[in-house]
Amino acid sequence: MSKPSPLEPALASRLARIALGHVAREYPNALVQFIAGPQELGTPRELHPVFYGSFDWHSCVHSHWLLARLLRESPHLPEGGAIIAHFDAAFTPDKIAGERAYLARPTSRGFERPYGWAWLLKLDEELSHHETPHARRWAAALAPLAADFVARFEAFLPKADYPVRAGVHSNTAFALALALDHARAHRADAFAALIETKARDWYGADADCQAWEPSGDDFLSPALVEAELMRRVLTGEAYAAWLSRFLPRIAQGQPETLFSPARVSDPGDGKIAHLDGLNLSRAWCWRGLARALPPGDPAVTRALTAASAHLEASLHAVAGDYMGEHWLASFALLALLA
Repeated sequence: MSKPSPLEPALASRLARIALGHVAREYPNALVQFIAGPQELGTPRELHPVFYGSFDWHSCVHSHWLLARLLRESPHLPEGGAIIAHFDAAFTPDKIAGERAYLARPTSRGFERPYGWAWLLKLDEELSHHETPHARRWAAALAPLAADFVARFEAFLPKADYPVRAGVHSNTAFALALALDHARAHRADAFAALIETKARDWYGADADCQAWEPSGDDFLSPALVEAELMRRVLTGEAYAAWLSRFLPRIAQGQPETLFSPARVSDPGDGKIAHLDGLNLSRAWCWRGLARALPPGDPAVTRALTAASAHLEASLHAVAGDYMGEHWLASFALLALLA
């Protein structure tokens, strides 16, 4: 028997309607590509037969993750029929072949590294949890594209000597956390070991994080996504010991900036709107961190209080201005389900 979803039905429907409203919305669109010549130009739908909506490729990928996850969380979701119809049309072998063809261009070597790579694997992981015949078709269609991104991670990580600690798409801790979830879900032991080793190499010795954040367009907390990754890599006392070195003053509410939601002065500015994502992704991280700490640890209450404050600060932003609406619901769902 599946456990009940923590999502209120009305909220699940609202999130579904938001994503359904833009996953097939081709314009406006922020195409990011290197081109070898005019023959490589095209409309978003021509270049990306599946992930052409939601303003940009990675947002379209993780909006499909949101829809797939909502379908699993709430099998009787009123929007379920529309989700299934959209996925049936999108996840076909021919359309996935089109996505792979774009990826195979020599000019696409660094396309969406590492953020889009990680979200594609998260979507593939999610579809692998579905047990319905139509979801198995979607997963089978997507599998070759997911394998392409696994191969890219496997080629990239051994030569990546340094992490990227930015609060935006280039952040490596966030990407490794999602990729590790995928590796474990698929029992890809060698891939998981590669990620775990790289995480320890990059972050294992970090101590006394000063958390110089947020920057003006962060949507990830460099400090907290690192803690979220290491929660997956280390367990029990090993994680508690690492966390006590990395963030030694959580129980005292320090560094204070990690406990205070960011102010979003202009939600219509695409970069400033990132800060709503920061609040939502911090809520996700704080809830995960609290779950990993021993019961009774005073840091648990601090973490859960911070999670609630961050979620309350930006949950409203999932709809309204398209600069936030095309992507924020995914991060809200991460936090709500954490």
